[in-house]
Amino acid sequence: MRSLTLLTLAMGLATTAPALAAQSVNKENVLTYPEARTVDVVEEQFGEYIADPYRWLENDVREDPEVAEWVKAENAVTDAYLEKLPGRKVLADSMTELFDFDDLGNPDEAGGKYFYERKSGGQNQAVLYVRDGADGEERMLIDPATWSKDGATALAGWKPSADGSLLAYAVQDGGSDWRTLKVLDVATGEVKEDTVEWAKFTDLAWMPNNIGFLYSRFPKPEEGAAFQSLNANHAVYLHVMGSEQAKDTKVYATPDQPELNHSAQLTSDKEWVVITSSSGTDERYEITLIKVDAPKLQTRKLVSGFENDWRLIDGVGDTLYFVTNKDAPRMRVVKTDVSAAEPEFTEVVPQSDAVVGGAMIVGDRLVISYLVDAKSQLSVFDLDGKALGTLDLPGPGQVGSLSGSMKSDEGFFTFQSFNRPTTVFRYDGEAAPTIWAKPALPFDPDTVEVTQRFYKSKDGTKIPMFLVHMKGQDLSKGAPTMLYGYGGFNISVLPQYKPAWMAWIKAGGVFASANLRGGGEYGKEWHDAGRLQNKQNVFDDFIAAGEYLIGEGITPKDGLAIEGRSNGGLLIGAVMNQRPDLFTAGHAAVGVMDMLRFNRFTAGRYWVDDYGYPDKEQDFKTLLAYSPYHNLMGGVDYPALIVSTADTDDRVVPGHSFKYVARLQALDTGDAPHLIRIETRAGHGSGKPTDKLIEEYSDIYAFLADATGLELQK
Repeated sequence: MRSLTLLTLAMGLATTAPALAAQSVNKENVLTYPEARTVDVVEEQFGEYIADPYRWLENDVREDPEVAEWVKAENAVTDAYLEKLPGRKVLADSMTELFDFDDLGNPDEAGGKYFYERKSGGQNQAVLYVRDGADGEERMLIDPATWSKDGATALAGWKPSADGSLLAYAVQDGGSDWRTLKVLDVATGEVKEDTVEWAKFTDLAWMPNNIGFLYSRFPKPEEGAAFQSLNANHAVYLHVMGSEQAKDTKVYATPDQPELNHSAQLTSDKEWVVITSSSGTDERYEITLIKVDAPKLQTRKLVSGFENDWRLIDGVGDTLYFVTNKDAPRMRVVKTDVSAAEPEFTEVVPQSDAVVGGAMIVGDRLVISYLVDAKSQLSVFDLDGKALGTLDLPGPGQVGSLSGSMKSDEGFFTFQSFNRPTTVFRYDGEAAPTIWAKPALPFDPDTVEVTQRFYKSKDGTKIPMFLVHMKGQDLSKGAPTMLYGYGGFNISVLPQYKPAWMAWIKAGGVFASANLRGGGEYGKEWHDAGRLQNKQNVFDDFIAAGEYLIGEGITPKDGLAIEGRSNGGLLIGAVMNQRPDLFTAGHAAVGVMDMLRFNRFTAGRYWVDDYGYPDKEQDFKTLLAYSPYHNLMGGVDYPALIVSTADTDDRVVPGHSFKYVARLQALDTGDAPHLIRIETRAGHGSGKPTDKLIEEYSDIYAFLADATGLELQK
């Protein structure tokens, strides 16, 4: 890459017009946006001259006073605009009511104790409880509300020891991906002195006899670089109870491959440590084993090559069960005897037309969660793969958080849908599942209708889409519609309950969720069809969804709002550039907006599996063609847009959103508002307190409602 200044370009060195030349526009009588200075950074890549006039906005807002001032000025403009919107309080009141339920988590049984999370209405963070026995009296173990005044410090993971006497847990502050690990004495509630810093992308796994636990972390970052520097040299460590972190043993690392990540699990019988290594976001893993009771710590490679997806289900002695896509793009279940000199995998449950979403062993039963047209189905087999039937579910929805083990005849799973928050079910391997915990709801789910449609994308591919609306609502009359999408990283967008979405629906709007290519709804082929050189398919699928909604009369032509988060934020930016005539308003949350520099910050380097490498010519040309930041054009009337991000987002750094909005506001892009809402002490989304969620989404959905004509009344 060769850097040039604007001066040298003006002297005739450029062979093509520089992208992103700054333009200043006086948007009189509309909105006065803060002025963002421009810098003369232009770089040549593969014969293209790429200007980046807002690169200084990549600097950390906590470290750079100029960026902090720009953020303050932008928030002032956004706040002033939002304060004048009608219905903002109506939405906040509605969301407050809709958040007033028990948000439940799956229990984890250890030593006869049942550990589980619950977040009740009015609580900012989930609270951890324990019961002595399944029907024992509930006792609170951890309440994160005591950890910070603003509620932005969260419990971000936990694992009880096998006997249930100790609990390792992770603390997340301000939405960051960094974790601090601590240990609790379950009987007394005492927090031990053991503390581990700089854990990230980690599981927690207790060793036998509570000698310590395994975790994963990166080296301590340089001062001032914790939220922006690239993550490298991930390693698995053993923390021995009662010792300082400096004495932790490095169990597994790959210094010759610093880009790899490693995560450790133990089989439920504590026979084997199973380390899963990854090179990016693709489900292509290597598997390394450590025999727990071996006299010497010794690693043994079970799967090499980063070619396939391997997910441990559990181990029964030396027999390990995995879900894999090796020779099965929709996944199958295999097993192997690791006591053999050269273990071989044998098929237990072959690939079917449905996609395997997850699996658990409950005693001598194998329970597999399948995806059938983006809806969950549970099937039961014996451990040799004989089919034993399917389990009844409450309706179209999503099964998640399967938890069981070969040691017990008791397993648990969760179920939710667009109109039903999470219910926890218990399964004993014999009878039908029974409800273990169910929330009392602030509304009747039967008054909300969930249906599924299929529409054709640009190339004729059939795409599923869920529609959610109040029962009895006449869709032929058209109503303001919110269309949600993601389309990437093999992530399936399944039915799920979101109070903010429900507030839109209860106000009379329609909610639509499209299952775009790039996700995992139909297995590896569906993922491959929406990434790398095929990424445009994702945008085409989403655009076709909007055309279908308007064409069918479900949505009026000026009533279509779109929303996406993270990779979905990229989606919103790309499709608004490509079809500004189709959409009325958009919300791009924590989006990846600069596709030529995404791999230079924090976890961005992992995303090359889906996006490609900006420094490879073929990938560069594909990325440049849809990069939201680089494809903004003056003289185009863009729809109303609100971008949301947060100062502590160390997954997709906020500089993506900062640069994109600065560029959008500087160009002549019509009279519609183009705003950015920047949260403080928040990150990519996880751990955000309830009160901040209500405030954020009442702001954003009031903006979308105002643009699309959705009337917000008591």
